[in-house]
Amino acid sequence: MTTEAADRTPLVEMRDIRVAFGGVHAVDGVTIDLYPGEVVALVGGNGAGKTTLIKTLSGAHPADSGEIYINGELARIDTPRDAKDYNIETIYQTLALAENIDAPSNMFLGRELKTRMGTLDDSAMESAARDVMGRLNPKFLNFKVPVNSLSGGQRQTVATARAVHFNARILIMDEPTAALGPAETEQVNDLIQQLKAEGIGIFLISHDIHDVFDLADRISVMLTGKLVGTVNKSDVTKDDVLGMIIIGKKPGEVSEEELHDLVD
Repeated sequence: MTTEAADRTPLVEMRDIRVAFGGVHAVDGVTIDLYPGEVVALVGGNGAGKTTLIKTLSGAHPADSGEIYINGELARIDTPRDAKDYNIETIYQTLALAENIDAPSNMFLGRELKTRMGTLDDSAMESAARDVMGRLNPKFLNFKVPVNSLSGGQRQTVATARAVHFNARILIMDEPTAALGPAETEQVNDLIQQLKAEGIGIFLISHDIHDVFDLADRISVMLTGKLVGTVNKSDVTKDDVLGMIIIGKKPGEVSEEELHDLVD
């Protein structure tokens, strides 16, 4: 963690989390944390356990054992509604947007604002959307078109704005730059930097080591349900992290022969 982070209470501490399916330990005693204004990337190959771990935080699959602390206090997260009550929001790779309606309508989908007459208050929803978008992405101007006509980067902004407007302090972002081109990826990078500036903590799930190094402050690597380790991005190389993902060894533990095989 950064020096500044060391002086603060973590937004999230997940301690000794264990999840098993039919006797197979999908998550086996994992401990990770997240601080305000920080991005922690959670990486590992297929079956590493990263998705299952993060589902315990989002309330999609409660842990069999272990503890979760939010802002230093023991939390009970059994359902997605519990997670929302702790200001935890998940932005899935699919984004879960309604394609045929505009950005403000997506932001308030299921939580629409109404006038005194009981009709939809479109102007109030658009005003709120413009306010949060102005913070997150001042270049976003397409408020009146269906989201299916937006770029991938703009769609990611809409999904993120929905979470932030409803007071998310902890974001889980699942492959936020998947299938995006360089320009759109840069939009998402700018978006994440703005979220960090607002003190929001982000767990970033990604398979792309380049994105991880562009976006993360720390990197937590999992392999077959266990935590290989958590490292500061500034202290490691991409080869170090690949060694953790593939071989399951921390930087400095990988032999020259193993490293040679890895880069070949």
